Amino acid sequence: MNEALLYHLALTMVPQLGDIQIGILLSHFNDPLAVFRAGKKELEAVPGIGAVRAASIHQFSRFGDAAAEIAFAEKNNIKILVRGTEGYPPKLHECIDAPHVLFYKGTAALDTARILSIVGTRSPTAYGRERVKELLGVLATHGVLVVSGLAYGIDTLAHKAALDNGLQTVGVLAHGLDRIYPSSNLTLAREMLAQGGLLTECWQGTQPLKQHFPKRNRIVAGIADAVVVIESGEKGGSLITADLANGYDKYVMAYPGRSIDTFSKGCNRLIRTHLADLVTCGKEVVDFMKWESFEDVRCSTQATSQSNPLLLNAEEQLLLGMLAEKDNMHIDELMLRSGIAAAAVSVYLFSLEMKGLLMQQPGKCYAVCRY
Repeated sequence: MNEALLYHLALTMVPQLGDIQIGILLSHFNDPLAVFRAGKKELEAVPGIGAVRAASIHQFSRFGDAAAEIAFAEKNNIKILVRGTEGYPPKLHECIDAPHVLFYKGTAALDTARILSIVGTRSPTAYGRERVKELLGVLATHGVLVVSGLAYGIDTLAHKAALDNGLQTVGVLAHGLDRIYPSSNLTLAREMLAQGGLLTECWQGTQPLKQHFPKRNRIVAGIADAVVVIESGEKGGSLITADLANGYDKYVMAYPGRSIDTFSKGCNRLIRTHLADLVTCGKEVVDFMKWESFEDVRCSTQATSQSNPLLLNAEEQLLLGMLAEKDNMHIDELMLRSGIAAAAVSVYLFSLEMKGLLMQQPGKCYAVCRY
């Protein structure tokens, strides 16, 4: 068993410790095991910890529960993602109160370049349903990962429309991965595992209780580039998510409604108080985010090649076309999918980079220059 993982999980179980305090402790000790081995006085001296939290750490003994959670995850093909390690959603990592540990089951990459969270009322009108359908239809050509909360209403519509349009979609849950709530979304959740995934900070056995939903909402807000609100009453989880997103310095957009529409009052207030930008269609969303369509990129690339056939050779055209299909790809994936020899791929990528057609990103990944 991964010993470090066990102690990371154990930290999340210690009474009085929150995600921020766990971050402070690991910045000080560098190692989760070192936190539990530290003396009370040493723990008390860490800024933000104090005597009460130090005592909780010193008295903690439920390491067997952490081991059982790891065993459950391994048995059910669930990934345990620790903040600051490989696989943890990078956009969520930037949020000060991001969960220290996440549980993830699915196929979608959580480091996708384009992620949009869509939230809204649990009782959508025909107007709201049409807005979701139109928005997802536009997003289909932009390679966006769609995130929502797998709740009734707009959440469910967003997940279903994403699947229908060939997009990956991730549901963020307010309970453990040993259940699905609402149960009516069980079939949908199974489909999402093959074309997206399910994500939560909750351990197995955790019930979908009221207090868990605001914590779930901070993940929905933090994991994405932007949050779109489609129909919301004057109060509710959608407005909490929008407020959290603003606090994380994320983009927030909202669809307006008539002044008499009950389920547009929340959206209208967000727009009126300048807490959300007004959008009325999918094109305005992608324009706001400056997400160029992959189809536009392909057409632009083909036009450039046809106007100057000496600009790109066949191998360069192949690699650039592959990159146009996906926001970024690792050099190993490019080699595998193209069938071009490793040494040659590096040469062609360098040539494309010098021509200003692509850019190298951290971790030996490459992306098309979209400007």
